Amino acid sequence: MMNFDATSKMNKEAMDSMLTAASSMTKGFQQIAAEATDYSKKSYEDSAAVVEKLVSAKSLDKAIEIQTDYAKSSYESFVAQATKMSEIYADLAKQAYKPFEAAAAKVSA
Repeated sequence: MMNFDATSKMNKEAMDSMLTAASSMTKGFQQIAAEATDYSKKSYEDSAAVVEKLVSAKSLDKAIEIQTDYAKSSYESFVAQATKMSEIYADLAKQAYKPFEAAAAKVSA
């Protein structure tokens, strides 16, 4: 009977750890989706603004300047977003691993 209680308690702790990890992952994926949506929306708006500027450009030199500025700012924005997303993914992995880390510490102790 004692072994059954210990096994039951261990199974409950494992299930709690899995549910906590799943909850953390769900929150992380929601944050990733929100960030991706916001970035896509901003990128589209920026592109539309550049097209309007290009249409109203009076000379080829001005159009090239507008396009060059857009390419530079678009690249910088992409790098910043990629860095932010990688930090979110790293945090997601850390949060999802925490419950299992605590369980592993109990087992090794």
